[in-house]
Amino acid sequence: MILKGIVTAGSSGLRLDEGARLLFPELSKTRIRKIIDWGGCVVGGSMVRVASRTLKAGEELILGVMEPERCVERELRPDEILVDDREYLAVSKEAGLNCQRTPYQLKGTLEYMVGVAFKERGNSEPVRVVHRLDRGTSGVMVFPTSRQPAAHLSALLKEGTVEKRYWALVRGIPGTELWEVDAPIAKVGSARYGVATPGREARSGFRVLATGKGAALVEATPHTGRTHQLRVHLAYSGFPVVGDSSYGGAPAPRMMLHCRSMTFKAAEGRNIRAVAPVDSAFTTICREYGVECPAEE
Repeated sequence: MILKGIVTAGSSGLRLDEGARLLFPELSKTRIRKIIDWGGCVVGGSMVRVASRTLKAGEELILGVMEPERCVERELRPDEILVDDREYLAVSKEAGLNCQRTPYQLKGTLEYMVGVAFKERGNSEPVRVVHRLDRGTSGVMVFPTSRQPAAHLSALLKEGTVEKRYWALVRGIPGTELWEVDAPIAKVGSARYGVATPGREARSGFRVLATGKGAALVEATPHTGRTHQLRVHLAYSGFPVVGDSSYGGAPAPRMMLHCRSMTFKAAEGRNIRAVAPVDSAFTTICREYGVECPAEE
């Protein structure tokens, strides 16, 4: 829920938490302070995380009110760090975790967790999110440690020279081991995408890794980088991702899409490769369908 209000002349000079309490009396001051601390407060167009900040008349105040159960603080575990390179930090994102800040939060996102890891390593650079995973998707994310590596990786992603491989558990068993989808993708709803014309060029490759009881584990390779590309192309192929309610997937405790690996070359030519193991929930759901995940690489 997003709450918006304008600071009145009578509230000018008040602390942020006090002024917000007057604007939004349905929230307690304790709740407001937590929203501010979690990065869910914007004043005059900028995020503010200091409750004592003085308000001025005419400023717009926006609060992003998130469910309390989603306010879970955590840090990166050692086993979630896949590559700790001087130019790139590759980590394994868990399903259900936002990869970057939202109007509701900064704390509790992977972006914030990586920022803490940077500081622990003596790196004062901001966290640059140059590629993304949907909240329900798990797996590899790579964070550049400074501006130049960020520009290099962004260019590689734009050129399509970063190799990404995903694992997806889908309902149905494909009639062929290998297939490709070359179909444009366009926005078809407030948060949904689909194969449509006109749309942006989108190409994906798929390979069956294992089959079970009415389901298959598929390796998916995106050759372009459109929003929801693999989810849309799999649904278009008749094999929606299990747990993906937006595109007709069977119910599951989590969306069964996992970025298994990313591989690219750093600016001076050395190889950067990160591989993320699947979590226990992914393995368990696969086994419920009689599908065994391949051995770890």
